[in-house]
Amino acid sequence: MKKNISVISMDSVLQEWLLQKLIKEPPESDSAKELLSGIYDMISGDVNSLLLSASNNAENPSIHLADEICIGELVINSKSRRVVRGKDEISLTPKEFDILYFLAENRGEVFTKEQIYKAVWSEDYLLDDSNIMAFIRKLRKKIEPNPDEPKYILTIWGIGYKFNEKV
Repeated sequence: MKKNISVISMDSVLQEWLLQKLIKEPPESDSAKELLSGIYDMISGDVNSLLLSASNNAENPSIHLADEICIGELVINSKSRRVVRGKDEISLTPKEFDILYFLAENRGEVFTKEQIYKAVWSEDYLLDDSNIMAFIRKLRKKIEPNPDEPKYILTIWGIGYKFNEKV
């Protein structure tokens, strides 16, 4: 899956400045406490780096840990590439996992078949919508309690698909 990642070194002066800024002028953000905790961990030496991720889905009730996305009964682990629904582990092909992870990570955002293809495959889009449709159909059979009435991956008629933000 394509990702843009940038690494920025933070020396002790910058760590201390950011810590003081967060303490004195905390922003109205649910993530501020997590960032403050991360800075404390860096200063104490418990961790030597933080991974920050821009999220447009802060208001969604899913839990998004560093390695896992937990939405309802569904747990998607990016490091182990495991998917569990309730107590059942779900076996996915690599591309099925990539599509699921991409949609879940961008929960609530509608994507065309072309956008999904470009996000998961690193090649030019072939004008064949049936390829993505087949993957979505297979994914639904595996992850949905009732594939005929999907609650996770929704079809947005005439546009494409999105991962349900209301689960």
